Amino acid sequence: MSTAYLTDIVVLLAAAVVAVPLARAIGLGVVPGFLVAGIVMGPSMLGLIDNREEIAHLAEFGVVLLLFVIGIELKPARLWAMRRLVFGLGALQVLVTGALIGMVAHYLFGIDTRASILIGPALALSSTAFVLQLLTEQGMLESSYGRTSIAVLLFQDLAVVPLLILVSFLGATELTISEDIGFAVLEAVIILALIVAGGRYLLQPVLHRVARFGSPEVFTASAALLVLGTALLMERIGLSMAMGAFVAGLLVADSEYRHQIVAEIQPARGLLLGLFFMSMGMSMDLAGFFDRPFVSLGLVLLLMIGKALLIWPLARLFGSPSGTARATALLLAQSGEFALVLFAVAADSALLADGLFQQLLVVVVLSMLATPPVAALAHRLATARSRQPAGAMGEPPGGEAASARTMIIGFGRVGRRVGRILELCHQPYVALDIDVVTVDEARRAGKPVYYGDARQPEVLNSMGLDRMEQAVVTVDDYGVAEQLVAGLHRDHPDLRILARGRDLDHCRLLRRSGAAVTVSENLEASIALAQGVLTQLEVGQEEAERMIEQFRETYYRQHTDQSTQAGGDDGNRV
Repeated sequence: MSTAYLTDIVVLLAAAVVAVPLARAIGLGVVPGFLVAGIVMGPSMLGLIDNREEIAHLAEFGVVLLLFVIGIELKPARLWAMRRLVFGLGALQVLVTGALIGMVAHYLFGIDTRASILIGPALALSSTAFVLQLLTEQGMLESSYGRTSIAVLLFQDLAVVPLLILVSFLGATELTISEDIGFAVLEAVIILALIVAGGRYLLQPVLHRVARFGSPEVFTASAALLVLGTALLMERIGLSMAMGAFVAGLLVADSEYRHQIVAEIQPARGLLLGLFFMSMGMSMDLAGFFDRPFVSLGLVLLLMIGKALLIWPLARLFGSPSGTARATALLLAQSGEFALVLFAVAADSALLADGLFQQLLVVVVLSMLATPPVAALAHRLATARSRQPAGAMGEPPGGEAASARTMIIGFGRVGRRVGRILELCHQPYVALDIDVVTVDEARRAGKPVYYGDARQPEVLNSMGLDRMEQAVVTVDDYGVAEQLVAGLHRDHPDLRILARGRDLDHCRLLRRSGAAVTVSENLEASIALAQGVLTQLEVGQEEAERMIEQFRETYYRQHTDQSTQAGGDDGNRV
């Protein structure tokens, strides 16, 4: 058995482990870190990788999984809530910027018409992963500047799929309006419609049965089968695997199983996407850059300045204040990962000559490396005005995930009652449960409940826990409750955790694990029974309530005092 392939992967993983943290430490971000790791390991520098082509084929699955996650996130409700900025500003940005860059490529640099048609819109796209990371680090996701940037990125993500289809047609040997092409398009549309219809009416029952089976391994296999099966089917009908993955994502975008599916896919997606960026770095020919460094730097400046000058007036046209418009233009001035994807596909289709492909790679990578200092300037411009809260961040106003401040983990009898009380107080929430029957019943009743294992951080992150103020842990399994509280406190130290305990000792343990508020199930049941007894004995209501409250305070004081002595409790009343 040959281990050369495995050796190359180990070398790349080692390079990523070193390069990515260093890149993040100096403010470049994850994507440039992977690119730099690929450049260093590639033939232009150390030349440690022999099987670049094979690794590139494996890395293509990272793009497939990326498109799948984007399909899940691009819910119709999300797009509709931001429709003016997404389909107005976003569409104009891609069309105007893409057209002008394409014309410059063709008329000024003499690039072939077909290649120019692709290069324009590809370079018009910005780096979704990079920009969202920078906005998160700046704390500007909920600002006007952040909302405007995200709206443009949403449309750019939507544009990737038609651009991938465009590559297929531009790469055809004969680009004519013939019966063969017309039949192929019609066949693709019909099969796509069948996939969507079949997924809508068959996918949900299948996922329901898999979830009821209760095997995490089978659910993971089902998620992988959904993505790869749809991607392969789309490739067989003449479209791209990435488009198939995007369609698969759309099929589960409104499913209660989507958060668990994303959690199953995310680790493989991150690893394979990292391999893709490293393969792009290995593809770069640095000799060409060093032969003409000023040409490459000039092209990067031309691209970034040109994009910024185009985006700024478009943002002003859609009502953005001057500072917000300038900040948005600077933040989106770079090219991004999808340009790398499109150029790689185009190179495989012989649409781009190798020299042109290398030059485009250099321009894209350098523009991404130049983004952190430009983003710092954008942040200063944006914070010159007061921050404005975003009304939706991708969800409709009043929607469950947009305004929810509370997550309920465990939607059994206790979780349902907590949710009902929140509803009576007009407080939105989202809930998570691992029992498929519980989820189905709640969804039929119109409750915002999703299927997933809360012990997986990816599930909680997919549900937006980082935007929540508090989490209520009401699971029946007390061992799992302890595990959840400890994990939540470790990963989200600012989150207020409320937990249901079995008795005083269990509540004390939950407090030590990080819960701010705990409630003893045994105590509250005892109090309810005592109230019934006192009512039958005709004890006055006021007197009964006073004595019960006194007993409750004494009980919980014991809990608080003992927890403080055990070490580290803040002494707040339970």
